[in-house]
Amino acid sequence: MTISAPPTVRQLMDRVFVKLPPEMPVAKAVSILLKKKLTGAPVVDENGRLIGILSEKDCLKTLMIDAYDQMPLGIVSEYMSTELFSVHPDIEIFQLAELFLSRVYRRFPVVEDGQLVGQITRRDLLRAIAEYWA
Repeated sequence: MTISAPPTVRQLMDRVFVKLPPEMPVAKAVSILLKKKLTGAPVVDENGRLIGILSEKDCLKTLMIDAYDQMPLGIVSEYMSTELFSVHPDIEIFQLAELFLSRVYRRFPVVEDGQLVGQITRRDLLRAIAEYWA
């Protein structure tokens, strides 16, 4: 019996996903996250470089800051998290599993040569594990 090499992030990552511009009104970003049933989305500059992540938790900050307004004010860059953790597309699923276990994130942006090229979620990893041992 021959066991193939474990898949890499590149083989599993989503290449088409929601990206938010930093100048987008945060109310619109919240609406997008809700409509698409997302827990967060990467924020990219005009060159496609990852500059932040807007998460559900970040969006909750709008309640505290804009508590007396009808709609949250401000733009995505004012609320996004800028402490970023990303993965390279060539790491194997076992390394990725270790990273997911050691961090609270549900998804990681995938960055290669400074460019956001994809994202990978815990669910993507679970599917890969099931297929690897199937």
